[in-house]
Amino acid sequence: MSKKIYWFLIVTFLTSVGLQAQNDNRKELLNQKRGITYDSELTGNIKLMTNGWSIGGHYGLLKKWNSTTLYTVEFGELKHFKESRQRADYSVSAFGRSASSFTYGKQNSFFTLRAGLGQKRYFSEKARRKGVAVGMFYNFGPSLGIIKPYYLEVTRLEQGTNRVNINDVRYSENTAQEFLNKNRIYGSSSIAMGLNEINLAVGAHAKLALHLDWGAFEEHVKALEVGIAADFYFQKIPIMVSDDNRPYFINLYAALQLGKRK
Repeated sequence: MSKKIYWFLIVTFLTSVGLQAQNDNRKELLNQKRGITYDSELTGNIKLMTNGWSIGGHYGLLKKWNSTTLYTVEFGELKHFKESRQRADYSVSAFGRSASSFTYGKQNSFFTLRAGLGQKRYFSEKARRKGVAVGMFYNFGPSLGIIKPYYLEVTRLEQGTNRVNINDVRYSENTAQEFLNKNRIYGSSSIAMGLNEINLAVGAHAKLALHLDWGAFEEHVKALEVGIAADFYFQKIPIMVSDDNRPYFINLYAALQLGKRK
């Protein structure tokens, strides 16, 4: 075999190997990018929990067809598991308006502001096609709790007269007797009462959920999450007058997400 033929075969072999490697790289890149037509998504969500609610927003960066990094912000209310709304025993109003519902034994409302980092991952290649894509979502981050005094409208006999007035009262050692007397409770006060008496609590949160997405890579986001959420604080949160307040909250939740990708 001449040297020219020898070198021709070597060059041909190396060229074919190089072309095959480039082709394999292109296939790998296509497999990673297949199904991705957007770079980011912005969604709003409404969440109902076993003991609470929240509203918020997610900003997501689409990395692969099955993976999205999410930055989240939420505001909501966490409730004690013993909270129960009821109405006062006033069938006819004696004060020109109807009695409002209230939560007996509640001394504070507890709201929370959460910031989080998480990820959404789909389980199968169905996420690349139209239809319901099934995956999982997890999220964690810091929380800022807002403890706002809960006021009740309580009836009081005006001293020296037979006139009965309604007064806004919050729980304390001095007001405990009338605050917990159902016969004197007319209803809950305005939500604005106590805004100047707020206390803060620092904590953290985490979530794990099943994620269902109708058209995972369509322009408009329509998704449902069902999962478990945990909130932890560095102090007991005094929601109820009773002594069974806790520094943590564990809730099941369902969240509806609507938004847009671009």
